[in-house]
Amino acid sequence: MKLTVRLVQYIYCAYAYLVFVVIMFVVLPFVLVSLLFGKLRGGNMIYQLCRYWAAVWYFFIGIQHKEIYEHPHDRSRQYIFVANHISYMDIPPIVLIAHQPVRILGKYEMVKIPVFGWIYRAAVILVDRRNSATRSKSVRALKSALKHHISIFIFPEGTFNETNHPLKDFYDGAFRIAIETHTPIKPVLLVDTMDRLHFAGLFGLTPGISRVVYLEEIPVKGFAIKDIPVLKEKVYRIMENGLKRYRSYPTA
Repeated sequence: MKLTVRLVQYIYCAYAYLVFVVIMFVVLPFVLVSLLFGKLRGGNMIYQLCRYWAAVWYFFIGIQHKEIYEHPHDRSRQYIFVANHISYMDIPPIVLIAHQPVRILGKYEMVKIPVFGWIYRAAVILVDRRNSATRSKSVRALKSALKHHISIFIFPEGTFNETNHPLKDFYDGAFRIAIETHTPIKPVLLVDTMDRLHFAGLFGLTPGISRVVYLEEIPVKGFAIKDIPVLKEKVYRIMENGLKRYRSYPTA
């Protein structure tokens, strides 16, 4: 019985990844055309294309995207979105909630993936945390996006949370930028992405629900650079408590 279940799992994963690649090649020509419209307008067009890509892929592989608004969300405003990071499946829901112009801060390593890396490079603001020069360049790019009324999306944990706790420690970057640019922080929770695909392997993909929870906006008015630890702790606790409302974690 276990062998049969495992075989079905592999077949499903192979099907899901094949559909992903087919849609990617359909989207690719439109992405290349979007590049002709420049970084701002062209970038916004690419995110719309990626939203269609994610929605179609979810439809064919049986994943249901659901947005939960614990607090009202004003799509006309710009924010620094922050989210927990625990799976490769964190990317599709982020694209699907891009109801306003947004740029995602993404890992440089992903550009090495054939074909997908071209689209990834065109869509995200790249960062290599091992290189101080590229980190500085990515911060400038993030601030430039905010200056042009485009929201940004950052995983403050930096890498996958492979612990038994709701969150890993946060880096300062998102909070420093928020204070320096006077941009409010909007935490969102990716509740089910680990259930859809565990970080341990690529052949654990499963159909089902994928919830994204919008939490309360965190204004940064009155915060100074010296207050980064206070702001970071505040956002951390709000997100941690939120995750505990939707998932169970070991008490020890």
